[in-house]
Amino acid sequence: MINIDGLIVYRNFEDSEILKMFVDVYNKTEYISAPVKGSEFAMVHSMIGKLIDLAAKYGFSGNLWHNYLTLLLVNNENAFSKACELRSVGDCSLKRLAIHDFMIFRELFRCDLEAITEYIDTSVISIITNYKRLDDSGSAFNKRIRNCICELSERLAESRSIDEFADSVMDFYRRFGVGKLGLHKAFRIDRDENGACIVPITNIAHVRLDDIVGYENAKKQLTDNTEAFLKGKRCNNCLIFGDAGTGKSSSIKAILNKYYEDGLRIIEVYRHQIKDINEIITIIKNRQYKFILYMDDLSFEDFETEYKYLKAVIEGGLEKKPPNVLIYATSNRRHLIKESFSDRIDQNGDVHKTDTLQEKLSLSARFGISIYFGSPDKKQFENIVLTLAKRDGVKMTEQELLREANRWELSHGGFSGRTARQFVDYLLGKQ
Repeated sequence: MINIDGLIVYRNFEDSEILKMFVDVYNKTEYISAPVKGSEFAMVHSMIGKLIDLAAKYGFSGNLWHNYLTLLLVNNENAFSKACELRSVGDCSLKRLAIHDFMIFRELFRCDLEAITEYIDTSVISIITNYKRLDDSGSAFNKRIRNCICELSERLAESRSIDEFADSVMDFYRRFGVGKLGLHKAFRIDRDENGACIVPITNIAHVRLDDIVGYENAKKQLTDNTEAFLKGKRCNNCLIFGDAGTGKSSSIKAILNKYYEDGLRIIEVYRHQIKDINEIITIIKNRQYKFILYMDDLSFEDFETEYKYLKAVIEGGLEKKPPNVLIYATSNRRHLIKESFSDRIDQNGDVHKTDTLQEKLSLSARFGISIYFGSPDKKQFENIVLTLAKRDGVKMTEQELLREANRWELSHGGFSGRTARQFVDYLLGKQ
């Protein structure tokens, strides 16, 4: 008899319906000897269908029941799991309470699913205990995290003692963390009935810094600042500005992919969500990860005042910004706020025109590091084209490739890394 109502620390699971259905049916197998049909028959097949849906979503294979139980453990943010990702918990009361829950989970891992086939006249249980996925896809996690969850599932199923079971779970928390913040790279801001919240972004472009040809000094500035941030050293908020299509946004994605395993996470913030930043910081400030609040294509017109909230968040509010939070922004504007000659020659009747100028410069001044990405000249553009074409296996002579590239840029936005990338993709589509 398994009693999941006895769980103390591990409660409020996101996908608890499968667990409740399984326990309800499994506990009944002790009292009924002959196979039955009816509501229990439908419940078991509904449970199997939901497990298969999970397998498709997460890319699981093998024993789907064990994978599901492991998913519950690695996703459950509670006092114990969050403590494990920050420090070694030792032999404390919280750990003993967690071990009490692990004993129940170990029972669930050791359940004989074949007992259900004796109770319910079904032959498909063996499929979910040795499930072979259709392909290697899965939309919820990247493959590395998915594989680590599956490996943990196998270790927990094979654990020879409750201590071994607990050590495996705690080791996972220390390495990867827990819940959506631990298992995902990037997030966006949303709102629910409780206010601002963060939602995982599950499909991230696999951009590397080497994919951005040139701009070595700019990339070094960005990586140096990010590495200092991850090591807990002094670092600065960063503004990446310059011409369109030069790799500003791609460099941020590349930074995320490079340093994700070191604990870096990124939260994308749109301009209309700036007022939500303080709520988001409250959610993330006591976690072990390092968070970059990322604002892409940031700029403001004269009449827009949202930048005042951003100024207070970056520097100027009473509450100190947590040490695990930085702000990175990209923009085509050096000073972020639209400037005009009238600001300098006082055509608007402003008594103190210097104050107006200072107000417009005050936001960009709060970014300690400004990195410039300028448009390449013709020679640099041709080098980008040649590098990308060679990397992607374009089959053309160098002379023909450059001739076609120069024709392409005349009608596609001029010299830029984006134009070069689009040109090479065009050639690959024709091959």
